[in-house]
Amino acid sequence: MRHTGGTAQPNEAVEAPLDAAGAWPVNIGTAASLSGISPKMLRHYEALGLLGAVARTDSNYRQYSLADVHTLRFIRRSRDMGFGLDAITELVSLWHNRRRSSASVKRIAQKHRDELGQRIEALQAMQRTLDELLCHCPGNDRPDCPILDDLGSL
Repeated sequence: MRHTGGTAQPNEAVEAPLDAAGAWPVNIGTAASLSGISPKMLRHYEALGLLGAVARTDSNYRQYSLADVHTLRFIRRSRDMGFGLDAITELVSLWHNRRRSSASVKRIAQKHRDELGQRIEALQAMQRTLDELLCHCPGNDRPDCPILDDLGSL
C-alpha cells in the first residue's frame, strides 16, 4: 500500500517496515502484521497455494521468510486494487517469473480495468435512478411512496 502523507486514508493499512521483524523467519502473527492481513487470511492464501511451501519448525509452527511477506504484501495490494483471486494467482505467478511477458500482466490489468468501468457505469445508472425516484418522493407523512412503487413494479 502506498502511503503518501501524515495519515492513512480510510481502508488503508500503513505497512510496517520489514526490518521491524528483527530476525527472519517470523511466525504467523508477525508475518500477518508485517503484511497488513489477518492470520486467518494468511492461512487462506497459503491454502490456495499463493505462497508456495512455507517452512515449518520441528513443532510444526509456520515460519515465514522475507520473500513470503513480500508476496503477502503483493497479494494484499492486489486485493486493495479489487483484483479477484484468479487474477491474483496469475499475477503472483507472473511476478515470480523473471521470464514473464509484460503483455501478460497488462492483459490482466486491462481486463480488470474494463470490468471496473462496467461496474462503475452500472453503479452510476443506479445512482441516477435513485436520484430520479428521490425527486418524486415527497418524503412526508403520507403513505404514497414512488420509491416503493418502483421497487414493487414488475
